[in-house]
Amino acid sequence: MSPTLSPLDRAKFAAARRAAALVEDGMKLGLGTGSTAAWLVRCLGERVRQEGLRLRGVPTSARTAELARREGIPLASLEEVRWLDLTIDGADEVDGSLNLIKGGGGALLQEKIVATASDRMVVIADAAKRVVALGAFPLPVEVIPFGWPATRALIEEVLVGMDVLGRTTSLRMNGDMPFVTDEGHHIIDCHLNRIGNPRQLSLVLNQIPGVVENGLFLDICDMLVIGHGDGRVEVQEAGGELRDDGRIAFDETDNIFTDVAE
Repeated sequence: MSPTLSPLDRAKFAAARRAAALVEDGMKLGLGTGSTAAWLVRCLGERVRQEGLRLRGVPTSARTAELARREGIPLASLEEVRWLDLTIDGADEVDGSLNLIKGGGGALLQEKIVATASDRMVVIADAAKRVVALGAFPLPVEVIPFGWPATRALIEEVLVGMDVLGRTTSLRMNGDMPFVTDEGHHIIDCHLNRIGNPRQLSLVLNQIPGVVENGLFLDICDMLVIGHGDGRVEVQEAGGELRDDGRIAFDETDNIFTDVAE
């Protein structure tokens, strides 16, 4: 990759750098999955090496675990730590009430378990992820492989009665084969365009036999950190308004930028 960061990578890095500063010595930390969360892991690795920051990370995917090990971050399982001080993760969409769509990377089940087993969840994102209403990004629904066509049909039947603008679904693929999550499940992506009542939709989807979990994260996020390509950072606390929170300086000679491969 070119040593010059794209504006999008700069935005993701700015959000990740600001969120990494929230991590305190001795914390048990949930580590999210995705390209923005990968920047966070690199920022934390830098703090571990340079500051001697002590933490135990619980990764939400095998990909995150691999990167964290390379960065020298000590890892533990959720079973070992039982409860987390903080989880930092990305999002595919976030609305003004800090409700999220997650699961574009295929790790929504572990991400939701880890996030809800934390005292706080902080979401890091670029400005394009903030939306007026959820639904432009396809909503992932994790399903067991057994009988998945029947589960998909039930999902489509349920969508007829929901306040959504689109009702088509697709099985997520990995080349010529169905995508398989770390837990051995498939994902049905629901192309809804706009979700008028996320809470109702989440409850109804999770009542369908074969559905393991859906990608609506409601009343889970406590803080949103938005990064911009010029280094500006905005922060929104749950129940509050988006506010300016300074600027992150870029030094692309830093080691953190030398091995970026998303």
